[in-house]
Amino acid sequence: MGFLFFGTDLWTGDSAMAEVKETKAQRVERLKGAKNAWEHFDEIREFARKGYASIPPEWIGTYFRTWGVYTQGDGAGVVGGTGGEGKSTPYFMVRIRIPNGLLLSDQVRAVADIADKHARGVADITVRQNFQLHWVTIESLPDVLETLWRAGLTTTGACGDVARNITGCPVAGLDAGEIVDASPLALAIDRELGGAAEFYNLPRKFKISITGCKHWCSYPEINDVALTATTRKRRGASETGFSLRIGGGLSTDPHIALRLNAFIRWDQVVPVARGVAEIFRASETLRQSREKARLKFLFLQQGWTADGFLDELQRTIGFSLDPFETEEIPRDIHRDHVGIHEQKQSGLVYVGASVLGGRITAQQLRTAAELAERYADGHIRTTTMQNLLIVNVPERQAATVARELEVAALPVQASVFARGTVACTGSEFCKLALTETKGFARWLTQELEERLPDFQEQLRLNITGCPNSCGQHWIADIGVEGKKVKVDGRMVDAYYFCVGGSVGPFASIARPVGYRCAACDIPDAIERLLVGFDERREPSENLRRFLARHSNEEIRSILAGSFVAPVERELALGPVPQGVEG
Repeated sequence: MGFLFFGTDLWTGDSAMAEVKETKAQRVERLKGAKNAWEHFDEIREFARKGYASIPPEWIGTYFRTWGVYTQGDGAGVVGGTGGEGKSTPYFMVRIRIPNGLLLSDQVRAVADIADKHARGVADITVRQNFQLHWVTIESLPDVLETLWRAGLTTTGACGDVARNITGCPVAGLDAGEIVDASPLALAIDRELGGAAEFYNLPRKFKISITGCKHWCSYPEINDVALTATTRKRRGASETGFSLRIGGGLSTDPHIALRLNAFIRWDQVVPVARGVAEIFRASETLRQSREKARLKFLFLQQGWTADGFLDELQRTIGFSLDPFETEEIPRDIHRDHVGIHEQKQSGLVYVGASVLGGRITAQQLRTAAELAERYADGHIRTTTMQNLLIVNVPERQAATVARELEVAALPVQASVFARGTVACTGSEFCKLALTETKGFARWLTQELEERLPDFQEQLRLNITGCPNSCGQHWIADIGVEGKKVKVDGRMVDAYYFCVGGSVGPFASIARPVGYRCAACDIPDAIERLLVGFDERREPSENLRRFLARHSNEEIRSILAGSFVAPVERELALGPVPQGVEG
């Protein structure tokens, strides 16, 4: 589509009329400016009545996203289409927004019922604590949305150029070691920005995390706005506030969030979050390219600094912020809350189940809801590691709940491989993926458990089906990125290795090491690496230090079992997705 440009030929003086082609960014900006799709549920009802063929392209490509809805691929991923995007099917992914991962058992049961009725009996827990459904038809969509609304849930703002789901510690208010329960602030930010018409039209997705958890389980390092609890002494009294980080994000241009020189008081949190959103919304430069529209590009490409951003933020909010305080950055890699843990409430525990790759069935959801009601008070939580927790369980019932979850194939005592594995949606449903990831994650984990039963080192093993990093491979100890290779004359799934990513005090982006192999050979490669680590590690050396101490050539040789020449890491075949990651 284009627009008409009227002008005069500089050589002849004749008037001319030429069509200037509209860029993708211009088209999206025009469409967002023309309509707030949240105000047009009536159109969704009409599409449902008339069928998939009645849906116009602007809804398929732009407007549905703000509703948490986008088209589903045909299972072939990107290789089944053209122009860097695979073929769509007449089915949709529907993402359900779960602020801070807080759920009630009847809400979980509602998701299970929808999954059974409209989504072939399965759901995914995403890396932003959402639920994600697949196989939803346009005819079913109004019923899905209305059923969620009746349960107190919504999909609004789960995708699109808006404030996405606000993530936080899933055991906020319960964790015996937390600094503060920040969940009321997470919900307050959600009310201020989530689904708010005033922030319907941002340059791109906008991700916020706030936690009072000492483990930083909401991964502040990779959020656009991240608030982490800290304390300070003022006139002999202790005050809890928050550190502020800005501009984190992964995708094809990973960037660790920058800490600003600011201490955010409790009553300043919502105005500060809003202020950053206003700065983001006002940036015209970020609206010029869909691929360079995230907040991090102010720092990556436009010369902004942490101090400069702080100055602009203080101008925007209209008040000055106190300087930051020292804070303790967690060293723990397993930020998953899996297992049985004491709560601050006497006699109560929470029971965290590992949900490998986030894939969960409707029956498993019902089991969790039933256990939460039978043995606790009906509260359930989702985590950014794609897991599920039952909270407020009397200590005497903990073993029974854990046993029932184990029977439902939701293990509470999971291996380091199951605990540390994250997987994106993959080519099963995503049009941009090169490889299938969910089934692969399950098979890979089982292989590693059988081969290395005594391995106990904390490990982040992240699987992403393409270079866009929805599986967060850039912050993994071992991150594998989906590729295709030809084996015996046919194209098969393969993965490219990146190692040494980290969060916490040594937060860093994983480095590509130049090794790629077919998916079926990945267990061999990882086994060689982890065995090599055990054999060559220095006293008290952990995996992160081991990987940092060895060169790309050395790591590549360990993975391959012998010296191999480096392989180039191909970039994404198409544009960065607008909303595939959770």
